[in-house]
Amino acid sequence: MNAPLHKTAYLAAAQDNVADLIAAACDTIAPTWPLDRMIAVNPYWGRIGQSFDQVNQTLTSLGGSSLYMPLDYYRAAWRQQQITASDLQAALAERQSSRPLQGLIDALAEPEQPITPAPLLCDSLDQQRDLQHEPAWCDTITHQVAQFCAAYFDTDQAEWRPDQQVALYQSWRDVMIKDHSVTALMKNAQVRQRAAQLAAEPEQQIAVALETLAVPFDQRAAFLQAVLLRISGWASWCAYRRWQARLAGADDNALMNLLAIRLAWECLIDDGQRNETSVWQRWRDSWEQHLASIDHSAMDVRAIWQRAHEIHYQRDLAQRLLSAPAQNNAVAQDVKLQAVICIDVRSEVLRRQFETVATDVQTLGFAGFFGLPISYAPLGTSAPRPQLPGLLAPAMQVTDSSGDAQLDQAIAQRRQQALAKITAVRPFQSLPASAFTLVETLGLGYVGKLLKRSLGRSATVTADDQLGLSMADACAVSPTLSAAAAGGIGGLADLAGRILNAMNLTANFARLVLLLGHGSQSENNPQKAGLDCGACCGQTGAVNARALASLLNDPDVRTRLAGQGIQIPATTRFVAGLHNTTTDDVTLFDLAALPDSHRADVAYAKDRLALAGQQARAERAPALGLAETAVDPEVLAKAVRKRASDWAQTRPEWGLANNACFVVASRARTRGLNLEGRSFLHEYDHQQDQDGSVLELIMTAPMVVTHWINMQYHASTVDPRRYGSGNKVLHNVVGGRIGVFEGNGGDLRVGLALQSVHDGQQWRHAPLRLTVVIEAPRESIQRIIAKHPTVRQLLDHQWLYLMRLEQGRLESYRNGQWLPWQQD
Repeated sequence: MNAPLHKTAYLAAAQDNVADLIAAACDTIAPTWPLDRMIAVNPYWGRIGQSFDQVNQTLTSLGGSSLYMPLDYYRAAWRQQQITASDLQAALAERQSSRPLQGLIDALAEPEQPITPAPLLCDSLDQQRDLQHEPAWCDTITHQVAQFCAAYFDTDQAEWRPDQQVALYQSWRDVMIKDHSVTALMKNAQVRQRAAQLAAEPEQQIAVALETLAVPFDQRAAFLQAVLLRISGWASWCAYRRWQARLAGADDNALMNLLAIRLAWECLIDDGQRNETSVWQRWRDSWEQHLASIDHSAMDVRAIWQRAHEIHYQRDLAQRLLSAPAQNNAVAQDVKLQAVICIDVRSEVLRRQFETVATDVQTLGFAGFFGLPISYAPLGTSAPRPQLPGLLAPAMQVTDSSGDAQLDQAIAQRRQQALAKITAVRPFQSLPASAFTLVETLGLGYVGKLLKRSLGRSATVTADDQLGLSMADACAVSPTLSAAAAGGIGGLADLAGRILNAMNLTANFARLVLLLGHGSQSENNPQKAGLDCGACCGQTGAVNARALASLLNDPDVRTRLAGQGIQIPATTRFVAGLHNTTTDDVTLFDLAALPDSHRADVAYAKDRLALAGQQARAERAPALGLAETAVDPEVLAKAVRKRASDWAQTRPEWGLANNACFVVASRARTRGLNLEGRSFLHEYDHQQDQDGSVLELIMTAPMVVTHWINMQYHASTVDPRRYGSGNKVLHNVVGGRIGVFEGNGGDLRVGLALQSVHDGQQWRHAPLRLTVVIEAPRESIQRIIAKHPTVRQLLDHQWLYLMRLEQGRLESYRNGQWLPWQQD
């Protein structure tokens, strides 16, 4: 006799408890952003309330996922002296472990048991199938759910999609009742019959499934997590929808609906038998055996080796910081120009080379969205996109302006007419937010333009924001923050003042101040936004840099700033620029608006930036396999530009691979140090931040963003199967911009492609948790830790490490205490 698929009495009694269990399971899933806004995310973000080790145990047990590398990785690091005996001893001491050192070393030679996810009913059913002739239920279920989600959430690509006015679960249930495909494929006519018996509401169905499958009360939380982990890619997409809704003060329950769908499948394949030889009984036995068989000792061994690897890096970093004398970062009276550069680790290379070739430049590190809480809608379009970290919601919108309202209206009309001609077959309603969607939107007529790029005729970061604009119109307008959007000129001045204070740039302005954002250049790469500025929500920093330059050049804003005590000389001009991180070329914008008095300053800046780019390319060349061409600067420049335009190039640049630390201090502490493109660098002077408010902003925003970046690269390396997106050669775009499949199906892939962290022979990213070094009083840091639970969780649960630098001494924060840093 088949077990019933729903029990009304049970639902009434257990509804509250089930709701809590659902919420807890859903809260463990971190969001993933769409391809056109691809930013780095810590995929473990929903679990930071637990320690790093605890999460490793949970994911190893339930998902077959580890937060550590296999032992052969640490074996190679040991042989290459990237981990030493003293590192291991320090790790043992830190963890208060009594393990013998030799035992850890001997463990490297022992075979490792593969880790597997907690079994579901579908796994037990698959064990009895004919391997040669029958498809696996597990794979079939994942494929069916993934294909349905791809159609349901698609707004750009599919010709047909389910009715999105109907909730995800109900829509899927309706399809399953009518769909013959799975029944035919799996030769199981009962699937459709059982689908008709599923509960009408997702929360009901989850409660029904827990009861039907007789999951013990004390295991239900773990069981629901295990179910979600089987479809974790689409779960992350649903979590993104919820994240965005909550930023807007609303909510979204697609994630609960997805949980109900995947759990309903366990009921659809359940034959209802409960005897000792039934599939259900085999599943219950294997579930219990799996939970009891987890080797916690092996986990501990890997955890110690991982910590030793991190300590080795921290020792090297500490030695560099403590042995280098503080350099003069120059005062503005002595410099020709100043440059505010993004904190991105790739910018560290160009910034260091810029200071080498221009000793009279003062550089400052600042997050690449330049403090502007904005979204951006290109003039004449209705497609606003966020230009700030994904943690935040835009507070105001920027569009392009010439400063003349009538001219702006005329340009907008001309653009709309041009776009209408381009899209004669398919009316143009909004500007596509990502270059890879343009072919589908604009048709074959756009292919010629793409082919020109692929042949290397374009050597700049592509600017599809200018699509439909003539050259004259493109030059006439620039991204502008209107006074109305900020609540008047006073609001603009307040915003400008907050940004300058956060930059530590409130006095001694040079004649020319560069604001350098960054973006990447690659072709045929659906994940290209992941190489742009993460602080700008996967966009280049051009819009933010140009908007801020315009704001700071505004005479009325400067007058109001003077009332705040910030005197910007009349001779100072701000100029926006964009660093192409693939080629190390730098483009400066809106130069026609500069007075003739500053032409020489701009010429000098261009010359020094070109030379810095040349040296940066030479530094990066070996990692790109271009060492032989590095001896000739012109040949190397052509090679990297060709690489950036090559449609077949799977590794246009290494992005933020190998990132490892975040330094929050005056540039005087790091100027002259070669940090090897591994460090985020944020300008900070605690003497100008008496109330600690600037440090609070840094520790709650840029520090979290850099942690997200660090953990995305970490997860894509330690667990590329679940938290990486596989082989980019096999990527197929899902829903126009939602994400990618690896091949033609399976779960939605999240995280970085394997080619972003591995060169085919070795890992290019060393998965080390972020080390944050702050030059500030202990009391200031401690207040912020006490005030912000998220910061406290990241530190106390060892999701990142914190060190404090003061007067040539380092100390580390551990378990709520500050301990002197020991080099030996």
